[in-house]
Amino acid sequence: MFFPIVQPVLRHIKQIISLGCLGVLLLNSPSVAAKTQQIEQLDYVIAVVNSDVITATELKRRIKQVLAQLKNKKKKLPPKNVLFRQILEQLITEKIQLQLAKRASVIIDDETVNNVIQKIARENRLTLPEFRDVLKQDGIEYAEFRQNVKNEITINQLKKRRVENRIVVTDQEIENELKNQKNNEALSDEFHLAHILIATPEAASPEQIQQAKQKAQQVLAQLKIGADFSETAAANSNGQNALNGGDLGWRQAAQLPSIFTDHVLKLEPGQITDLIRSPSGFHIVKVVERRTKDKKRIVEQTHARHILMIPNQVKNSAVVKAKLERIRQRLVNGEDFATIARANSDDKGSAARGGDLGWLNPGVTVPEFQDAMSKLKPGEISEPIRSRYGWHIIQVLSRRKHDDTQAYLRNKIRKQIGERKTEEAVSNWLRRLRSEAYVEYRMNK
Repeated sequence: MFFPIVQPVLRHIKQIISLGCLGVLLLNSPSVAAKTQQIEQLDYVIAVVNSDVITATELKRRIKQVLAQLKNKKKKLPPKNVLFRQILEQLITEKIQLQLAKRASVIIDDETVNNVIQKIARENRLTLPEFRDVLKQDGIEYAEFRQNVKNEITINQLKKRRVENRIVVTDQEIENELKNQKNNEALSDEFHLAHILIATPEAASPEQIQQAKQKAQQVLAQLKIGADFSETAAANSNGQNALNGGDLGWRQAAQLPSIFTDHVLKLEPGQITDLIRSPSGFHIVKVVERRTKDKKRIVEQTHARHILMIPNQVKNSAVVKAKLERIRQRLVNGEDFATIARANSDDKGSAARGGDLGWLNPGVTVPEFQDAMSKLKPGEISEPIRSRYGWHIIQVLSRRKHDDTQAYLRNKIRKQIGERKTEEAVSNWLRRLRSEAYVEYRMNK
């Protein structure tokens, strides 16, 4: 009774066998074998990273992108073998993070990616079609660029979840930093720094530490006899900014890792530190530039109030806007703003105060709100304006010049300490991920 079913299966198996034999015959044909060999040589595995691989094509694409970036920044290119090694390590670290992001269900939607790309285009003063043309001229496929952007956003979200969101800055840390800055005014100076890291692996053996130290001493010796810092960093550093010549940009002393601070404060522009030891390896830091900032910060504050209405399934955006236009007309006709705000505003915090937002520093509100508010004279009421929170009517009550130095310093120090802690934590986290990953190099092709 099973015969009708078995027969087609047997025929199917025979077909597979026949095709397999044909495949062998074709592969044994000299012309086909040569073409097959050419196809196989188009791509091959450079490295295995856990359950994933990095191919030669993938590495070549990334090298092409980095070369374009370095060319735009007018950076001197490192030797090919150095560039190869640095970029391969970048790709390995990215693969490890993307694998972890996938396991952690970090999902980035298309709208987020599109918004970031549009922002990049705007920052370059280009429309999206113009931006795509520029990429094409640089030999970069838009789909490839888009995937790279998505990967970068994914990795940043992963870092936030696993590291940044766990960073805490206490009031006591802020007080201590303020006290230190008062005792040492140089702590408020800003430094343009460059950095070389000769890394040691997680749980490094004494032999590995000694090898790293010897290499770091050799690098330091080269720098002291005049070697270019940027080129030396690109060729030797294991830091994340190696291909950018180790450039860390401008940092206030309070932002620096604590192990760097004492060394950097003693240096003048152009000078470099001796070796600085940390759990991640041996560091060399150069002070490229140094500047002292004005310690007083005077800002123009705005005393404003608003009525917020949020669209929903019952009241769509058009209905809400129309209602606010009617409310605005009532206000212009002399009705009391505070009374109407208490009765209608969806911002319950300010509604209880008659819509009063207090004194606002520049930039503390969303851009759409800030832009509309900045155009109003005291006493004026805006037309309904849309922000990410909903529709607003804004009234400016008054403006004043205000010495915001202390509040500004506290906020700035909180941010700097947070960035410093985050940088150290991310560095340690990446080092741990890298040491725990299975990586097999296959570069004998």
